[in-house]
Amino acid sequence: MTPALDERDRIRAAMERILAGTPERSNGALTIVALAREAGVPRNALTQRHLDLKAEFYDKVRARGQMPDSEKRLRQQIVKLKDLREGDKAEIARLQADLEALVRVVHQLTVENLQLWTELTTPDTRVRVSSDPAQPD
Repeated sequence: MTPALDERDRIRAAMERILAGTPERSNGALTIVALAREAGVPRNALTQRHLDLKAEFYDKVRARGQMPDSEKRLRQQIVKLKDLREGDKAEIARLQADLEALVRVVHQLTVENLQLWTELTTPDTRVRVSSDPAQPD
């Protein structure tokens, strides 16, 4: 599909409307999707054909001291992921402590089991004295 001859002009006009806060066809969000909708062009016009206009749009947004909506969403996601990571660190530490405790218990049970098996398989050579000579043990 070939781009319309006035595509760049429509994108620039849409850029100005969005930055002025007077969008006509979009929600006015500071995103490439809203810019494309405002200009009446497919999104790939900005992501593939007119990368310079995409960069210009984001530069103008930043020059006004604002942050593109996509960047805001990414920053919020970064905060959430950092919180999740901290939670994961705490859980991993707890699981490692549990693991160490379980390893100690398994070791203790293994030693006790070995002692019991040794007692069962070793013949008893002890002589026992019966308290009642009429009753054998």
